[in-house]
Amino acid sequence: MTERIEGHGGELALAALRAYGVREMFTLSGGHVFPLYDAAHKGGFPIYDVRHEQSAVFAAEAVAKLQRRPGLAVLTAGPGVTNGISGLTSAYFNASPVLVLGGRAPQFRWGSGSLQEMDHLPLVAPVTKHAETVFSPDDIPRAVTSALTTALTPHRGPVFLDFPLEAVFSVSDAELPALPGIAPVEPDPDEMAKAATLVAAASRPVIIAGSDVYAGDAVDALRAAAEALQVPVFANGMGRGALPPEHPLAFAKARRTALKGADVVVVIGTPLDFRLSFGDFGDAQVVHVVDAPSQRAGHVQPAAAPAGDLRLILTALADHPGDRADHAGWIAELRSAEDAAKARDAEEMAAETDPIRPARVYGELRKVLARDAITIGDGGDFVSYAGKFLEPAQPGTWLDPGPYGCLGTGMGYAMGARVSHPDRQICVLMGDGAAGFSLMDVESLARQKLPVVIVVGNNGIWGLEKHPMRAMYGYDVAADLQPELRYDQVVSALGGAGETVAKAGDLGPALRRAFDAGVPYLVNVLTDPADAYPRSSNLA
Repeated sequence: MTERIEGHGGELALAALRAYGVREMFTLSGGHVFPLYDAAHKGGFPIYDVRHEQSAVFAAEAVAKLQRRPGLAVLTAGPGVTNGISGLTSAYFNASPVLVLGGRAPQFRWGSGSLQEMDHLPLVAPVTKHAETVFSPDDIPRAVTSALTTALTPHRGPVFLDFPLEAVFSVSDAELPALPGIAPVEPDPDEMAKAATLVAAASRPVIIAGSDVYAGDAVDALRAAAEALQVPVFANGMGRGALPPEHPLAFAKARRTALKGADVVVVIGTPLDFRLSFGDFGDAQVVHVVDAPSQRAGHVQPAAAPAGDLRLILTALADHPGDRADHAGWIAELRSAEDAAKARDAEEMAAETDPIRPARVYGELRKVLARDAITIGDGGDFVSYAGKFLEPAQPGTWLDPGPYGCLGTGMGYAMGARVSHPDRQICVLMGDGAAGFSLMDVESLARQKLPVVIVVGNNGIWGLEKHPMRAMYGYDVAADLQPELRYDQVVSALGGAGETVAKAGDLGPALRRAFDAGVPYLVNVLTDPADAYPRSSNLA
């Protein structure tokens, strides 16, 4: 059933946004989008503003990822939109249902050189599911509703609309469409049966669960499938925590042993990209489970590739009626490797060395992080350690830049996480290189009373570049930062607080002070520049 509403373009857009469950706006002020602010202000719709448009889009993406609903960023015309494109691209790679509403120079004098006049669509179209200019205020509710439906339809992703000045400022009487239902993508029964038979009959199967398991609300179905078939589970992205660390089928440290020994690898809800050796697991057969046919890998030929609603596919795996191999010995083998790796990690995380080893930072963090804390990775070298040493206990508590690998997500993700979960610990793990991208937006957090904890691993270098370049060429360039820079003083100057830690024994008390502070608080940890994360290049 539809209804008619009257108002200027901002009010028409807001009515459609509210109907789809959008509850806040992230933005950087710009005159082209004043009517959207006016509608929000008059309607009690929260507005959170930032110091760089990329942070607005990253904040919207954090809301979309954590709450599994649309996130909204509003950007002014021209540079406002172009500054947000990295955020849009990250949302595209992460399948995050983000809507960016852009301002646009007036259409009636297009080509005359209006302020910030440019056609945004050719720039944003490659990194969105849908991009459109809405020329008439009458069409705004339809366009917003359609865009949000597209964003939420698997495979999910960002969408973009821009409004010429005269369209968004004009008053109109327009129709507010009824919300269309989003039907689940029905998987092919034969492909599901083939996958289930392969997994059940395997001697050494492994499941790798990715972000779409959380985004598709398939966590319970994953647990049921793993338990029914007794298959060990590893996770990446927002799939982390789908099985809590204490679950007998949850593994994190024995992945190399698992993938080297597996005869069937089931990858669920994540692409076969550089993070997973591009889908090459030696002699193992690959089952690739995706939420839409468009996500099937084109560079490998899986043994089975069910595509559709992940809950339906995982339920079919759990309900497989055929024979099932005994995996007890395989699970015990992996548990032995897991326990040995955990013992080695415990030694690293307790290291008393000065300079501080990054592992010790995470050893201390594990003592103070609550089970429902949201941890945010924004960096390369330092955040690689986070992926190794932190084990999320609940799904939907881990945010990282994802496969696009864009630095600068930290403060925007922190804002979106704090807005989503006002009562939880929010902890940003940031390299000192990444700090250069978004740390100014601490001012936005402080001004709007959004406390978070920021832990900077400060080794004074670009760790993932300096050491490999030196190994390749015998020298390095463009890989050094100021050593022992006082990022904590930057945060203090912006309205937060912080301290620098140079001794391992001082880490624990500093972190406890940070979580008790009630303001954005940065713990600036001077880490050993020689202790870079050991991994080979994945550039190719």
